[in-house]
Amino acid sequence: MLLKLDTGDARPLHEQVAGAIRRAVAEGECAPGDRLPPARELSRALGVNTNTILRGLRTLRDEGVLEFRRGRGITVAAEADTRSELTERMRQLVADAARAGYSANDLVDMIRGMS
Repeated sequence: MLLKLDTGDARPLHEQVAGAIRRAVAEGECAPGDRLPPARELSRALGVNTNTILRGLRTLRDEGVLEFRRGRGITVAAEADTRSELTERMRQLVADAARAGYSANDLVDMIRGMS
């Protein structure tokens, strides 16, 4: 798994880490059940503090993209590819809406109005 962070990106580094892993899962670079490298290894490879990496990984765990298992490390969750792709598309939608002047609550109202 080859991850890259954009130093010119205004987003916090932990969000960039989570986004890079999310994209790797969505694009099939990491399949469900695959183990991720240890946080310290990712930290060294990306030149980022280990706690920053762990914060990004915890975000993905909370989203259901990753599973943390004691003694087995961090693996990609079974439904991660679908969930990861959908989460990334939702983040993009929220960003696009914000640029157009809509809030997240406006989006929720629009979605509720569709059903």
